[in-house]
This record gives sequence, structure tokens and C-alpha cells, in this order.
Amino acid sequence: MLYGGAFSAMGTALPAARADAAQFGDALTAGLDAIVRLGAAAPGDKTMVDAFIPALTAFRTVRAGDLGAAASAAAPAAAAGAWSTIPMQARKGRASYLGHRSVGHMDPGAASTTLLFRSLARVAAPASARTSR
Repeated sequence: MLYGGAFSAMGTALPAARADAAQFGDALTAGLDAIVRLGAAAPGDKTMVDAFIPALTAFRTVRAGDLGAAASAAAPAAAAGAWSTIPMQARKGRASYLGHRSVGHMDPGAASTTLLFRSLARVAAPASARTSR
């Protein structure tokens, strides 16, 4: 439900033609807004939001308009956000049912958000970088 809402909002926000980094950043913002609205989650709730916000912030810091560079900056930021969920107690989502037992484990939504941003970085990398791996 959350990813579906995010992808739908992102698709609506993207132009019909090829998107540049700024337009893709706007689409990511629309996706995050949909996740927050649908999940009623905030930073620190131990959710995918804890990985998405730092990824989007890092994505936006790349001003050159280079989608590959922006996505490459976002991927490690998402990972750092996901790792930051380990000491948290979940307040939203399915993990919140575990209460204190959620402490010490990475939030699955944050982990999957990291995978999405890593995949985006791979796809958005210049062709020369993709073939050298």
C-alpha cells in the first residue's frame, strides 16, 4: 500500500518526457509525501521514512542536475537511515506490534527503501560506470 501510493504519486509528478534530476527529486518528494500521508509516519517512528528522508535530502544536495550523481548520493544516505532504525522502538507499522522487541532490529521498510535507492543509483549511473562493475 505504501509503495503503491508512493509510486503512483511519483508517476503523476514526473513529466511525460525524460526527467532531469530536479524533476526526479520532485517526484521523490511526492512519493515521500504519499508515504507520510498514508502511513501517518514521522521521522523516528522506525519506518521507511527514516531511510527515505535522508536519501531525498542527499539526492537534493547534488546541484549539478546529474541524476546519476544525485542517485549515487542518495543510496548511502538511505542505508545510513536504515541502520539508524536499529536502536529505535517501532511506533508505526507492523513492527510496532512488537513493542520493545523491535529494538535491535533494522526496520524492514527502511531496509527495502535502501534497496530501492541502491537500484536507482545503479540504473541512473552512466553506462560506462555500469559496464565497469
